Amino acid sequence: MTRRRLEWTDQYRLRVPADPRLSPDGRTVVYVLHHDDEDADEVRSALWLVDVEGGVEGGQPWQLTLGDDDSAPRWSPDGGSVVFLRKQQLWQLPVGGGEARQLTSRQLGAGPALWHPDGKKLAFCAPVDLGGEDVDQEKRCTEPVVVDRIDYKADGSGLVRQLRNHLFVLEFVEGATPQQVTSGDFHVSGPSWSPDGELTYAVTDGDVVPSSTVHVEERAFSTGDQLVVGTHWSPDGLVLAVTDGKGAGHVRLVRESLSELTPGFDRNVMSGGPGYPGAAPQVSGSSLIFTARDGGCTHVYAVPVSGGTPRKIIGAPDTVVSGVSVVDSQLCYVESSPSCAGDVFVTTVDGAPRRLTDYALPEVELVEPTPMSFTVSDGTQVHGWLLRDPSLTAPGPLLLDIHGGPHNAWSPVFDGKHFYHQVLVAKGWSVLLLNPRASDGYGAEFFTAALGGWGVADQRDFVEPVRSLMSSGIASSAAVCGYSYGGFATCWLTSHTDLFAAAVAGGCVADLTSMYGTSDAGHFLGSREFRALPHADPEALAAQDPIRSVHHVQAPTLLLHGENDDRCPIGQAEQWFTALRVRGVPTRLVRYPGASHLFLLNGRPSHRMDYSRRLVDWVEEHVK
Repeated sequence: MTRRRLEWTDQYRLRVPADPRLSPDGRTVVYVLHHDDEDADEVRSALWLVDVEGGVEGGQPWQLTLGDDDSAPRWSPDGGSVVFLRKQQLWQLPVGGGEARQLTSRQLGAGPALWHPDGKKLAFCAPVDLGGEDVDQEKRCTEPVVVDRIDYKADGSGLVRQLRNHLFVLEFVEGATPQQVTSGDFHVSGPSWSPDGELTYAVTDGDVVPSSTVHVEERAFSTGDQLVVGTHWSPDGLVLAVTDGKGAGHVRLVRESLSELTPGFDRNVMSGGPGYPGAAPQVSGSSLIFTARDGGCTHVYAVPVSGGTPRKIIGAPDTVVSGVSVVDSQLCYVESSPSCAGDVFVTTVDGAPRRLTDYALPEVELVEPTPMSFTVSDGTQVHGWLLRDPSLTAPGPLLLDIHGGPHNAWSPVFDGKHFYHQVLVAKGWSVLLLNPRASDGYGAEFFTAALGGWGVADQRDFVEPVRSLMSSGIASSAAVCGYSYGGFATCWLTSHTDLFAAAVAGGCVADLTSMYGTSDAGHFLGSREFRALPHADPEALAAQDPIRSVHHVQAPTLLLHGENDDRCPIGQAEQWFTALRVRGVPTRLVRYPGASHLFLLNGRPSHRMDYSRRLVDWVEEHVK
């Protein structure tokens, strides 16, 4: 078969699996399969099954549900049915055949199910309106919004008003309806069932000083300045995933006593989320299985349930693992690689992985990234990857793409989202993906190295590698782009250097003062990331603020921004655009209606394709 380079239309041919779950007998995997529907301009998802003894080597996956928005499958303890989410309501489907049955019909929807160990009931979290469940939500949208606390909005949800996340239990008896088991002006998160069937969960106040209290059985205890992001159980007792409430540090696994389960393990535990691959910790025999980032890639580790030094059991320097499910000694998971956005694999704790699905595009040849390492002028090692046609010998244009976070990280895998990387390489470009200080996967000191020094601390981590590639004959000219923190860094670099001939800033941050008061995470960012508040330390904030130096920008700049972005509000892009337009710098602002901050991951397919195509057109036009 003659293979070709990636094309824009491949976005609608791509199929990506997620959230695989092993059946209780370990013989079958249910998973979610995502794809973009071009005609409907929506992301579609359905549930599929594959036999552990079949898959690529001996059988084909088959579709379990015919819905277009099915996700979060959870096996019943007896393996006879799967509970899943369909359009934000819980449904149950007998795996052996039969019709799906709707379990919830809440006006505000429901979250993923947690089966009780005896299979007779399940728990889930769901939003609750403190004004009453009979509130007309459509009418509420036109009522005045009274704000008494700073967590009054959330990206992707908009104004949350009096909505709080609470815990429900549904018993499987005739005529039963979900019963709310927590209530109050707080949020419940990270629930789990203890081995003896008691509910465990964390209560968090989302206002000015977030703090967590863990509730288990009839007890409650505070975790001090550590925020709980998940509760889990091992044979040795309760395990908490916590992060330091006073800083933006690593997530760690601790016991109920708050002593560390993995002392000396200098990597960030990844529980999984949009753009942050990982999985919840789970037990396999005498080991606790969890995922953590290493060198930008998420891998699987095992540690004795009594604690100790973790050992890596799944993962390579060019793979990313997500959605791990454990039954006894068996594990299934999704693995992404430089040649595939994701496939389902199965293995044992000490066994060889076996692939169960094949979702690569067989006729498409993807250019695989080359690992790069640079030593910048203060001695810091900056790791990354270069995508470049291996047949090229002459210098050519280079795109520096900067990741978000700032505590996220690039990996060398094909993620199915950044199509413009491969398209530009096919046009003769090189694409540089760097993990500067603050990136995840390189230890706690590196992770926190830019706190209070956005732009200031990491500027050399971008500029010096680009200049190195220019001096080595790889790059003749350069453009810069980035999203979220990458958008911030794009604004910073073009206002502090003349290195880049063009720029594309997506979901950008341009003015830290207005960002502090308008972002749904503004206070968190100001107090923990900027380490400076506009009313308390304006000079320290100004030293990190791109808008203070916007008068130096000469690079033609394209701004791409979601209209409903509450994380990096669109006013950030408006300010940068206006400042450049007034000064006569070539600039353009593109606004995506209804799009939140995460639209590049889960927004309309047409918006995501438009973003990529505009980026390519802009840098091709302005970089000769």
